[in-house]
Amino acid sequence: MDKRSLSEADICSKFITPALLKAGWDAETQIREQVHFTKGRIIVRGKIVSRGKSKFADYILYAKPNIPIAIIEAKDNSQTIGAGMQQALDYAETVGVPFVFSSNGDGFIFHDKTGQNSNVETQLEMDEFPNFEALWNKYSIWKNFSTDAEKVVLQDYHDDGSGKKPRYYQVSAVNAAIEAIAKGQNRILLVMATGTGKTYTAFQIIWRLWKGKQKKRVLFLADRNILVDQTMVNDFRPFGPVMAKLSPRANTIEKSDGTSMEIESAIKNRRVDSSYEIYLGLYQALTGPEDRQKIFKDFSPEFFDLIVVDECHRGSAAEESAWREILEYFNSATQIGMTATPKETKYVSNIHYFGNPVYSYTLKQGIQDGFLAPYKVIKVHIDKDIEGYRPAIGDTDRDGLAIEDRIYNQKDFDRTIVIDSRTKLVAQKITQYLKESGDVYQKTIVFCVDEEHASRMRQALINENKEECLKDSRYVMRITGSDALGKAQLGNFVDPESRYPVIVTTSKLLSTGVDVQTCKVIVLDREVGSMTEFKQIIGRGTRVHEDSKKFFFTIIDFRKATNNFADPDFDGDPVSIFQSDGTIICPVDEPTAIEVGVDDTSEVIIDNGQGHMPPSSTKRNKIYVDGVAATILAERVEYLDANGKLITESLKDFSKRTLQKQFKSLDTFINKWNHADRKTAILEELETAGLLVEALQEITGPDIDPFDVILSVAFDQPVKTRKDRARVVREGHVLDKYAPEAKSVLEALLQKYQDEGELNLNDSRILTIPPVSQMGTPIEIVRWFGSKDSFDLAVRELQDAIYKKVA
Repeated sequence: MDKRSLSEADICSKFITPALLKAGWDAETQIREQVHFTKGRIIVRGKIVSRGKSKFADYILYAKPNIPIAIIEAKDNSQTIGAGMQQALDYAETVGVPFVFSSNGDGFIFHDKTGQNSNVETQLEMDEFPNFEALWNKYSIWKNFSTDAEKVVLQDYHDDGSGKKPRYYQVSAVNAAIEAIAKGQNRILLVMATGTGKTYTAFQIIWRLWKGKQKKRVLFLADRNILVDQTMVNDFRPFGPVMAKLSPRANTIEKSDGTSMEIESAIKNRRVDSSYEIYLGLYQALTGPEDRQKIFKDFSPEFFDLIVVDECHRGSAAEESAWREILEYFNSATQIGMTATPKETKYVSNIHYFGNPVYSYTLKQGIQDGFLAPYKVIKVHIDKDIEGYRPAIGDTDRDGLAIEDRIYNQKDFDRTIVIDSRTKLVAQKITQYLKESGDVYQKTIVFCVDEEHASRMRQALINENKEECLKDSRYVMRITGSDALGKAQLGNFVDPESRYPVIVTTSKLLSTGVDVQTCKVIVLDREVGSMTEFKQIIGRGTRVHEDSKKFFFTIIDFRKATNNFADPDFDGDPVSIFQSDGTIICPVDEPTAIEVGVDDTSEVIIDNGQGHMPPSSTKRNKIYVDGVAATILAERVEYLDANGKLITESLKDFSKRTLQKQFKSLDTFINKWNHADRKTAILEELETAGLLVEALQEITGPDIDPFDVILSVAFDQPVKTRKDRARVVREGHVLDKYAPEAKSVLEALLQKYQDEGELNLNDSRILTIPPVSQMGTPIEIVRWFGSKDSFDLAVRELQDAIYKKVA
């Protein structure tokens, strides 16, 4: 056997896997091959959406399923033993394992990040691969596990038999929490971006501790009724009869699979039933200003030994909040806070209470990994917002009262003064966007200053969408805390199968909570001063929903709220930003999709920075002004560069700069193109750099070869169509030297290039695709050229002729 001729897959199957089995690793529970642990970043350019390459390890070794400890990167034997080490170290950093191996089938390079070896890297023979016990002993010493702690961290994950596996970062979060608890830490903070599955992560933590009898009675706290119910019927369902809700009413909830389940109540005859083991509760229902409302005191302070607080940023961190009252009552319990947005202000600190996060997974990481959707931002600047409005002497409002002489700015509009023409202009732009996008049924949330503003915006949108509203009055609706009819439609707005409502106006009700999977647009017509709230709003759109082809979402910003993206506290970069001057709201690179979340059925007021929920505000008198015009100013497009930074330039300029970084000169590019066996491999490299040639074809035209797109954009060469290039090949009589049958095959390939833009003409699979497949079997076709080598040479010469300079 010539080992150097073997593929990487052969090296794995013939050398590496046998070495692992010989060392005693279990093939069923400890060895996983070809593990794709990221999805590949979603790249958006123009109307084109694609994915970058996912990260996958050739091998991940586990102590038990979902407890990874080592990574192996394999290379074919033409490369050195350690050729895969750099790549493997990057993967190990992501997955969080200390032992890293590289192999080409001749041996292993072993990199030990625990520092317990005299050398960080050592070379091993193929039969010297360490067994599980050797690596686990090193791992335990590195983690400082006691014997008792080992038993806790090795407790099994829940497996429902469906094949569903937690994502790598969920595994890291669960394991980090379990390890901290096993070593005696009683306050745990997990920071996970919205859309990354905090509830499922919480379930696995609770399950492992509960099954291992480390924690026998558990309280899961949330601040949305719907979050509690959905958690019980979905992620927490395996707890079954030992689980109940701290509510006086049992109710039936529909599950995600369409079936229903009755929620068991733990409060019976006004008394708490203490026979359950897993309790879920709405913190508002457990406490109140009066002692008789403090239901949690029906339990003894030592009753719970584990409490998990969902979304602990919303108030639990404040020393005088209702959350803290509950947490401090059960002070002896291990307490886990879970949040997407850790709150740190002068008055509030959940890090101070829970400690530094034992694990964090940010929005930026989620976007880079491809688990979360990137976003586009359309910024619309209105003249009155930029320049302000000052009434003329003697101007009166709608009631005939004099308007105070001062300059009113963006902070005043719709809060203290109302310019109806501005509201109408916003409604026009939203409507224009939906129409120009080609889908007027894109579910849209419009965030307004307050409920009164949401009501006026609803009316303005109805007037702009008369035809659709006449079809169904639910096309535009207001959903706010005081609007019973609107709240009654919340379920339909959430339901992916329900067309109506389409456009919803709100103030804060829809800023957090469960997800409206089919919602496509978030409109911001109010300031968002709190970074916590801003992250929550953006988090409504971050889930990828592949069934509906939702890979990114769009934000239309009228109030400069998206300036928060530039704040160091915000870690996710938008795909692009478009600013309108009023001529058109949809840029050439028009977005198409979104996923958004909504809240429970009560208005939510984010805490006031001091940890208190402010009292419901009384309506302030607003000044209503008629006859004042509002227009749109300025246009600017920003794109992400290769480093993920926003730059102000056109798609063409961005692409030119990116291409010239990849190819230093025209000759460099042409040489690389001509010598590439797979032309599409070059395009894949560019895709990884964030550049989609398909998007540029929107500018140059659909009949232009990617080769010519790059020549034109990067090097200012004249654009040639595929038809031009095919014509030159035919006029040059390049195919005349072949026998009729062989010539007809090459002519068919040339026509396929001209009509469909096929780049990999030398791919043997093309012989099985019409029209070539209709000419004969692959064996017959190759015979017409004399041999396989002769066929390959003929195709290569055809490709060379296609890419010769066109006069």
